[in-house]
This record gives sequence, structure tokens and C-alpha cells, in this order.
Amino acid sequence: MTVLKTSMRNFFAHKGRMALSAVAVLLSVAFVCGTLVFTDTMNTTFDKLFQATASDVTVSAKGSSDTGQTTSRTGKPPVIPASVIGRIRGAHGVKSAEGTVFSTSVTVVDGDKDKLSPSSGAPTIVGSWNGNDARTMKITTGTAPKGPDDVMVDADTADKHDLKLGDEIGLISAVGTRHARVSGIAAFKVTNPGAAIFYLDTKTAQRALVGESGVYTNVNVTAAEGVSDARLKKDVAAALGHAYKVQTAKEVADANQKSVQSFLNVMKYAMLGFAGIAFLVGIFLIINTFSMLVAQRTREIGLMRAIGSSRKQVNRSVLLEALLLGVIGSALGVGAGVGIAVGLMKLMGQMGMHLSTDDLTVAWTTPALGLLLGVVVTVLAAYLPARRAGKISPMAALRDAGTPADAKAGIVRAVVGLVLTGAGAWSLYVAATADKATTGSGWLGLGVVLTLIGFVVVGPVLAGGLVRVLGMVILRIFGPVGRMAERNALRNPRRTGATGAALMIGLALVACLSVVGSSMVASATDQLDKTVGTDFIITPDNEQLIKAKEVAAVKSVPGLARVTEYRPTMAAFTTPDGKTLEKTDITGADPSYATDLRTKTVAGDLKDAYLPDSMSVHEAFAEDHGIHLGSRITVAFQNGTKAAHLTVRAITSDDTVIDKGAMYTSVATMAKYVPADQMPLNQLLFASAEDGRQATAYKALKTALHDYPELTVRDQTDYKKALKDQIGQLLNMIYGLLALAIIVAVLGVVNTLALSVVERTREIGLMRAIGLSRRQLRRMIRLESVVIAVFGALLGLGLGMGWGATAQKLLALQGLKVLEIPWPTIVAVFVGSAFVGLFAALIPAFRAGRMNVLNAIATE
Repeated sequence: MTVLKTSMRNFFAHKGRMALSAVAVLLSVAFVCGTLVFTDTMNTTFDKLFQATASDVTVSAKGSSDTGQTTSRTGKPPVIPASVIGRIRGAHGVKSAEGTVFSTSVTVVDGDKDKLSPSSGAPTIVGSWNGNDARTMKITTGTAPKGPDDVMVDADTADKHDLKLGDEIGLISAVGTRHARVSGIAAFKVTNPGAAIFYLDTKTAQRALVGESGVYTNVNVTAAEGVSDARLKKDVAAALGHAYKVQTAKEVADANQKSVQSFLNVMKYAMLGFAGIAFLVGIFLIINTFSMLVAQRTREIGLMRAIGSSRKQVNRSVLLEALLLGVIGSALGVGAGVGIAVGLMKLMGQMGMHLSTDDLTVAWTTPALGLLLGVVVTVLAAYLPARRAGKISPMAALRDAGTPADAKAGIVRAVVGLVLTGAGAWSLYVAATADKATTGSGWLGLGVVLTLIGFVVVGPVLAGGLVRVLGMVILRIFGPVGRMAERNALRNPRRTGATGAALMIGLALVACLSVVGSSMVASATDQLDKTVGTDFIITPDNEQLIKAKEVAAVKSVPGLARVTEYRPTMAAFTTPDGKTLEKTDITGADPSYATDLRTKTVAGDLKDAYLPDSMSVHEAFAEDHGIHLGSRITVAFQNGTKAAHLTVRAITSDDTVIDKGAMYTSVATMAKYVPADQMPLNQLLFASAEDGRQATAYKALKTALHDYPELTVRDQTDYKKALKDQIGQLLNMIYGLLALAIIVAVLGVVNTLALSVVERTREIGLMRAIGLSRRQLRRMIRLESVVIAVFGALLGLGLGMGWGATAQKLLALQGLKVLEIPWPTIVAVFVGSAFVGLFAALIPAFRAGRMNVLNAIATE
């Protein structure tokens, strides 16, 4: 009980200093709990949606996608004949069966040809209005579609794009473009996470999405009373045989959930990873806090030991303070985590993914895990200071309080740190010289961990040298005040090292990711410059394919020297080693593609692969199947009438990024074996302008495709910009998450300075008494903060650039061979760290300046 009272008294006696450490615990726990609540809520939202929209049993074409994505090379969804519905209705246990048509490979535009697709990446779904949808949606305005000129829109899409009854909408699919007017608006009875949904009547949907009547993409089957879904599935499957895919509501929901689960898991584990980084940084803050509190209470603890307190009691007293700190910080963090989850939901709403707070899911495991993590981490972080407190002898009562017993880092610590750093550097070297990316990635991970730990351990040793150098460069120009700031930073190298290490971790990750991101952009740009020999690339939206009339529109543009078609398909290969490989990708292209994409070959000339009955294979495929120039491969094209016997005329190098692993033949060769109405549509088009007419042709191409909003035209500059923007957005999101760790590190600098000011109260009073002004005192503390922050930045940026350069060596094995150091970013982060130091010192410097001189001198 005495230990508990002592702990409580000490905790509340230093509540201001504890508050900063509590904030570190709070932020870390809040990020963990917020991540779990947010992802659980997203799972709940999708579960409710998929369960509500699935019929008891769904019948669809064999091999069709559960999410409605087009899987055929014609751009149309796989279908089943209407005659199947009669067979289903005749099966035992069937109450009703209704055919439906839907597709996600559709572009929808308004009257001004502006796209109505979600900005969040959610799908655009166009389908037939049916009884199953009527059960899950409520028509709020207008009526359901009844004829070829009607379309009904979901309420969220209507609100976002300000659609009203009577507005014109264009639906562009592989079949063509259909115009309709909004006849109704319907709202989901459960949360719609962001998909844009448009409904047509069944006959119109068949013509608009498939191009023929009497077919459906799937059939919704309702069970008779008392019949389970599993029983119904068995009976329907027995009636149909094995020609169709039959799934229960749970199986459909699970398949749909699986399609979004990978995205949710990536988000969840990435955010938890950043929460772990924040925890790691928080550990340094907690260790620093308790180390300094123990040092300041040296005389007090010595007196306690002199009057009979045992080492265990002193140790237990400090750990109880940490336990109290962990409980309070974690409890507040759990509450803040729910707030973070709601904030993330609002943010996703701004990005187009609607999540309702009605579905907010807080599992009991979330607060339990948050409390456990926060308390355990806090107590473990306080263990070393507590152990140090227990070693204080009764004779310490005779010494001045606050005298650091560890002014210099120990030899053992220095040796261990150097060994770990050396081992980490060797691991990074092995990773950089690895022959395979999979092998090198393991060594890279080990090197990152070892060098990080090594730098943390050896930090106090580095602090002594680097702070002196920084002092000569930065502090000496401020005269005596700068020299005093330098000596204060050197007074306790362990404390300076730990404080700098907290900032080092976040900045090391920033530097590493900046190097990797810049190298990826530079490498891809270099690949484009070296390999892409075309001026323009035309791509469709929403996984659509390019239709014949769109190809004709491109070819009619004046000023174009050539247009290259690109038609991927699948085929069964029978190789010279006797193996048959089903569903192997092969691309039919025009001979000019050999110029449009300058792919390296290890044997032969790629232009020869476009000769009649010829093809190319990639290097790995050739090695695996004993293929050489002149080998013949039997190719049975998808939807082909007979097998082709193609001669290998070229073997392409695998040392590339664009179209890596592709195998080519000519469109003419493919057309020889595949009927015209079954030929795969173009996935891309490449166009090149006549010499000197690039700008004119680009403008003409944009104009010609104005009536085809589903197509996007980019020149090489556009393509590079899109690539840079995509990687930049990802990096900005990561930097935003890393900001949490940097905030905790800034709190560490604030806490260190605040406690350091308290520790030096008497010293500050004496300096003020002999003539140091308040302004000079505040400047001294700010300079000390700046040098600590810059010290951490130097370590972090140096370490991060080393990690990034090693990672780039692994990317080089995948074809991304250009290493680019983003010096503007590195310099900006370095300069920013100095401002971070200035900001962190504001409150401690202000408080130091307001000290009463006489009271400060009288402080024990």
C-alpha cells in the first residue's frame, strides 16, 4: 500500500510531464483501435450489402466473374440461355426464378459527356431492374424503368452528380451506346459503399449490354418455404448438370467479400504497421521521461533507500507509475480510436466511398487489444529506468539531485551498437548484390531492422561527435549562447541519442520511400523513353475493350502515320516438349507494334514474329519448354475453328518492365483461325503522327474521340505525368500516416526539453543572476532543440537513403534500373527538421524565461 501511495503521489506531482508521455500512448493506441474499428465497419457494411443483394441461389455461366466483370475478349459478359429458367423452375424446392442481366464493363456519361463513374474506384454497375433489387432498394422519386428510353439511378449517384428526373444519360458498352432519360431514383435499404448503379428494364438491358435477346447473365432463384439454400442448390444443380455455376447466397456473398478483402487487408495491415512505428517512437519518449524523472529524484530515492525501502519497492514504485500512465493513456486512446474511425469514414465519404455510422462496429477485442498493447508497451518502456532507480544507493542522498550517472555511453553499448550496425550494413550489401528479388527482400528486411536497432544503440556515441560538428557549423555563430546550447546537448549523450532516435525513425522511412518512389518514376520514365516508339496510347475505361467503330474513328484522324492494333486473347499451347498449356495468354498485334514497343530479343528479330503463321515467346517460357528459333507450337485460339501450327521467329528478353512475359503473333494470323465475329477486341491502340505533326495530330485525335468518352488519349508526356501522379498520391498518403510517428517524436523533444529545464532550474537561475537575459535563455533552449532535431534528421535521412538505394537494387532486378535521390525532398525534410526543433522548444523556452531568479537559485 505504501508503494502504491508513493507511486500515486509521484505520478500526480509530475502530471504535466506525464501528460506528454500519455499523449504518445494515446496516439499509438488510438491509431490501432481506429484502424480496427474502421476495417471492421467496412467489413460489416460490405457483409450487409452482399447478404441483402444475393438471392437464395444464383445460377450463372460457367467461368463467369462473381463481381460482374467482363471475362470474355469480346467485352460482353458471359450469358446463359433463357431456356435454363424453365429447367430451374422445374427443380424441387424452387419457389421462383428470374433472369437478370448486369455488367460492370460499362461507361456511363451525362448529357455533357462527363463520366458518372465513382471517384473511389468502386464499380459502375448497369443491370436489369428485377424482384431481387426491388427487395433491397426503395424507389424514392419517379418510377422503375419500363421501356427502352428509361433508366433508374441510385440515390447516392444522383445526389453526387445532381441528376434529376428527365436528365439524359448515355450508357456505353461493348454493344454500343444507348441513350435514356432518368425515370426514377432508388435508395439502398442498406449502405451502398460507393458503387454507381443504373437500372434498365430487362429487354433493354439485354440489348444494351449483350446485344441479343433471350439470354441472361444470371438467374436469381428463391427457395420454397422450408427449403434451405444448400438443399435448393443441390436440387438446381441436379436439374442443370455441370454446365452452369450454381451458388448459394452465402457463397455469392463470400465471393464478393473476398474480392474486396485484399484491399481491406492491405489498408488494415499498412495502418497497423504505421501504428507500430508510432509505438516504437513512443517507447523512446517514455524511456526518456522516466529516465529523467528518476535522475531528478536521485536524492529522494536515496533517502527512501536510507530509511528502509528495498530495491524491489523502488523498482515497483516506478513501474506502478508507468502502469498508471499506460492505463490512462490507453483508455483515452480507445475512445480517440473510435473518433479516428469516424473521421476516416468521413474522409472516405469525401473520396466517394459512403460509409454510414449506423454500421459502426466496435468489437470487444478492439478496446481489449488497445488497452493491453498500451499498458504492456508503457510498462516495458519504463522497465530500464525502474531498474536503474532500484540500483540507487542510500549514499545518493548526499549527492545533488539530477546529477546524471550515465554522462557517457558505456563501452559495451558502443560495441554492441557498432556490431549490430555492421551486421545490418552487411545484410544490406547482400540484398543489393542478390540475384533474385525474393532472396534479396529477406536480406533487405533484416538489414533495415539491424541498422535501425544499431543506430538506436550507438546513438549516444554518435551524439557526442555529430553534435560537436553541428555546434561548429550552426551554434558557434551565436557566440556564448550557442556554446552553452552545445554543451547542454552534450551533457547527457544517452538522452540526446534517444530523443534524436525517436525523430530518426520517422524521417528514415520518409527518406527511404522518397528514394524508392522517385526511382520508380525515373525508371519507368526511362523505360518509356527507351522502349515506347509511339506518340499516342489510346486506352478504354472500366476494363472495356475498343470496338470496331472506335478503331475506325482513330484511323480516320488526319496526320497519323500509323495505328497499331493490340488484341490479347487466350489459347491452348502444345509445346515441343509435349506439354499442353491451357488458357495461355497471347497477343495479336499489327507488325508495326515491333516499332511501337522496342522490345529486346535474345534470339531472332521481333518483326519476323508478325510473318504469316509465326509468333514470339519470352525467354523464360523458351527455357522451360526447350524452345528455340524454328520450333513449332500448336496454338488453339479461344473461339478458333482449328488449331494453328506457329513457328517461333523471335525470343524476347525478360529484362523489361512493359509487356514483360508477353507472346506475340500478328492480327492477320489470328484472323486466319478465329471467325471474324469471334475475334477479340482491341485492349489498346497505338498511334504515331507523321513527322513534325505531333501537336496537330494530338489535337485532332482528341477531337475525333470527343464522342467516345470511354476512351482516353495520352501522349508520352501525359503517360509520364499520370504515372508520377499515381505514385505521388501513394507517397503522400504514406507521408500522412508517418506524420503520426513524427508528431510523437516532436512530443519527445518537447518532453526532453521541458524535463531538462526543470533539471537545470538552479543552473538557469544562476545564469540569469550573472547577466543572461530572458531572450538569450530562450535562444539557448531553442538552439539546443534545433541541434537535437537536426542530429536526428541526419541519422534518419542517411539511414533512409541507404535503405532506399538498396531497395532500388532489388527493383532493378524487375527492370526498374534508375536510382534517383530526390534531393529537393531530402533538403526540405532536413530544413523542416530544424523548424520542428524550433517549434518543439517554444513552450519549454517560454517557461524557462518566466522563472523567478531567486526561487530558481533556491531550488534544491
